[in-house]
Amino acid sequence: MPNDHNPPSPGSAEEHRDSAENARNEAEHFRRTAEEAREVRDHHREALEMIRQEREKLRETGETARVAGEEARAAADEARYATVEAVRAAAAALQSNLEQMKAVEEMRRTLRDIQDVRKPDRN
Repeated sequence: MPNDHNPPSPGSAEEHRDSAENARNEAEHFRRTAEEAREVRDHHREALEMIRQEREKLRETGETARVAGEEARAAADEARYATVEAVRAAAAALQSNLEQMKAVEEMRRTLRDIQDVRKPDRN
């Protein structure tokens, strides 16, 4: 029976070691590449989280501005209504003063007429 098993030649063991070293180097390279990819992914995740937080702040700021705008509009409406009421009150007061002045003028006319009647004619 012939022996099919050949003892490894010295060159073959060195080739095996070189091949194993190359495989280890390649595995290390893949490990480093994977680690770099994880770091990039983590960095992107952090950047996305910062963007999300900024969007949330902007949304909150926008909501605050919207509420402030609504409150300002309501205050402006109230001020406008108050102004209209003040103008109406001033107009009513002026009308009352005018009526009082007319009454006073009418009383003066009446008084003059009475005084004219009481005065004897000097002619």
